Parts: sequence; structure tokens; C-alpha cells
Amino acid sequence: MADDDLTTPTASKGDVAHVMAKAGLSSIPVIGGAAAELFQHLVQPPLERRRIAWMNAVGEKLKELEDRGLDLDSLRENERFISTVMHASQLALRTHQEEKRAALRNVIVNAARGQTPDEAVEHMFLDFIDSLSDLHIRILRLFQAPKPPQTMSMGGLSNVLEHNMPELRGRRDLYDQFWRDLYSRGLVNTDGLHTTMSGSGLAQKRTTGLGDAFLKFISDPAE
Repeated sequence: MADDDLTTPTASKGDVAHVMAKAGLSSIPVIGGAAAELFQHLVQPPLERRRIAWMNAVGEKLKELEDRGLDLDSLRENERFISTVMHASQLALRTHQEEKRAALRNVIVNAARGQTPDEAVEHMFLDFIDSLSDLHIRILRLFQAPKPPQTMSMGGLSNVLEHNMPELRGRRDLYDQFWRDLYSRGLVNTDGLHTTMSGSGLAQKRTTGLGDAFLKFISDPAE
């Protein structure tokens, strides 16, 4: 498969890149008259740029896999892979948050390598990516391997969070809600951030098995 087939997705209807190109825009409702003109003027150009950037980014990742020996042509007949690509692409076109877009790229890479959970779990994880923010994902990653301040002998998980994510310092109402969102989805094993514990307790892993599986699902397999 030539490089251009991946970086410039203008191939046949069955091509993986072509499927991704059509995935996001197909769900946009049709509107008419002045509303359509306004939509095209304000939204279509940046949406098209976002679509092209996404296709190129995914194409580069798939080319890397091909260079390592993966047969990309075999993916054309893999219905589950195509469904994953379409779902992830629709979500990617709806967000500008790079953390989420990177996660969705990694989902496609992992799917191409056949490293995905059960189909129902995959669907749930994609919904998590859609509903959670980039800050949710960063908090979850942080508490998979927490790093409390070296000088802290006692404190709460909130101290660990504020130390590692200074942009959230003093914003307890916000990060408490983020934590509740993660806990309600079964991704972390502690229901709050404010229980006082020892330094060794602060360094203990807080992600659940489901949380670890989700992070693996959205992580670059090369890292």
C-alpha cells in the first residue's frame, strides 16, 4: 500500500480512510435556506479542516503499523474494525480536545492490532471518551500511579491532585465533580479525595480493573 493511500484518503469506497472520511459528516442533519448558508459559512470550513487533520493523523498511525508488518488490506473486510473506526471518527470530529483525539486515535490503532475488549465493553469505553473531558482522563491517569509530594507524610488525595495538576488548585467543587464522574463509572476505587492518610497511602493506586482496562484501551501501544 503506497504512502499516499494513507495520507491523502481519496481511495475507493472500500478504503479504510474513505470510511473514516464519511463517518463523522454523515450524521449532521440536513437544514435548508438561510440556516444552511449560515451553517456552511461558520461551521463547514473548520469542520472540513478538522476532518482532514483527523484522517491524516489516523493514516499516519496506520502507516506505522503497516511498516511493522500489519496487513492493512485485511482490515477492509473486518466489520468490527470498520465500526470502531466510524464510531471513533464521529467522536473525534465533535471535539477539539487533543487528549480525547489522541485517545481516539489510539483506539483505532489498538483495534487494528486486534487488542480490544469485548464489543459491549468497547462501546461503553467509547461512550466514556465522549462523555468525559480531557481533565477526567488526566486525573484518571494520575491516580493509576499517584505521585504525592516527597515531603508530604500525611494528607488527602486532593493534595496529590493539586500538586500534580496546579491548574485545579483551589477548585475543589470542580475536581470533586470530576472524581464523582470517575467513581460512578467504576473507574476509581475511592469515593472521595479528602480522607487524611499516610504518605504511603497517598501513593497507592486508585484505579480499578475497569479503569486500568479503559486506560489501556485509549493508550498508545508503543508507549
